[in-house]
Formats: sequence, C-alpha cells, structure tokens
Amino acid sequence: MEPDDRYIDVRRDPHSSEVLAHGGDAEAHSILQRTGFIHVTSSFGNFHRTPAGLDQAAGDALATAAVSALLSAGYWVTCDEPFDTDQHTARQLPLGAQVAALADDLRKAATAQDAAAILTELTAAHDGVLAAIFQVLDATAEFFETLDLGFDRHTASVVRDRAGHHLAIVATEVHRLRNELADRHEAHPARRSCPSEVAAPEREAFLPRPLTTLPPRLPAPPPARRL
Repeated sequence: MEPDDRYIDVRRDPHSSEVLAHGGDAEAHSILQRTGFIHVTSSFGNFHRTPAGLDQAAGDALATAAVSALLSAGYWVTCDEPFDTDQHTARQLPLGAQVAALADDLRKAATAQDAAAILTELTAAHDGVLAAIFQVLDATAEFFETLDLGFDRHTASVVRDRAGHHLAIVATEVHRLRNELADRHEAHPARRSCPSEVAAPEREAFLPRPLTTLPPRLPAPPPARRL
C-alpha cells in the first residue's frame, strides 16, 4: 500500500476559485512550487495554491502541468477533470539536488583532503555555491529596486542586509571548516578509499568472499496511477 504522503489532491476551490493542492511529501511540494504553485501555512494546515490574479484558463493550465509532473514522478493524484492529463513531463535533476549530492560525497569522503575538496565547491571565491547565492540575492534586490511600489526599495535593502550579515556568517564558518580540513593530512578512521583495503589484523575476517547464489531481484515498483 502506498504511504499517505504519495497521494495529492488537486482541485479548484468553489469559494475562492483558486486551484488548491493538498497532500504530498517534500519532493511533491518542490514539484508544485516549480510548476508555479505557492505554499501556504495556515491554521487549517499546509497546502499549495495557484498565484493570485490568474484567470480560469491560466489556472487550469498551471494545474494540468502540476498533475503531469506529479504523475511522472510516481505520485497518486486525484484531480478535477479539466486537470486530468496523460502528458508525460520529462524529469531533470534540479539544481538544488545537484548541490545536495555534495552531502553524499562528504559522507563517503575517506580523507580530510577529500572532504576539503568537496567543501571547496561551496567556498570557491569566484564560482562556488555560496558566491552564487550571494549573486542571486543581489540580483533579487536589484529586481525589487526596479519595481514601482514604494516599499520595494525597503525590501531590496532588507535582502542585501540579510545576505551581508546572516549568509556572510555562514560563508565565513564554512570557509574556516574547509581550510581546517585542507591542513589536516589524515584519513577518516571509519572509512577507506577502497573497501578491500583493511588493516592487517582485520584482513582474515573481512576478506571479500564470492557469492554462491545471486541475491533475489526486488519486484519492480507499480506504475504511478491517478485515482
């Protein structure tokens, strides 16, 4: 049986005329956000809605794109008939997931030097992840400065202040950690670069042995369905 967080309901609210999406896990929420939905936290719970000011045709198109993306990712979706679709959405690895892959690399790092090299992808002065975040926030502030509403310049100032203070503190600490690891020429005590490399006393107990039988093949997961 599928877990509850694999189910999402996408329907137009009869009172507000907004399309609302309920359910799903963090990955589903990311899919909804990337298709244009807005995350809402209220006393009635968490859900996603279409942006304000959309006409019905635009809302239907956005909801249909979300249903397509959710189905393609393997979620079980219930939806209004206008949003139902057999269109397949090609899945690409999001930029955030590419950065998060550095965490997996760190968990496998066999030496302090390896870990320092991975953290360098965050701290590199010209094109590291943290430098890129600073640039994106600065461009966000510039965007708000060009808008017409009177408080937009204040918003731009707040964005720059947060980047210049809070994010700068994080960046400084990660730089320090990276440099500390770069100066330490030691292996991680619980990891080795090759699984077959074991200490002399361990060699007899942990030599790899050939499998006499192949492990059973796991059954393929069921295809995504709409309810």
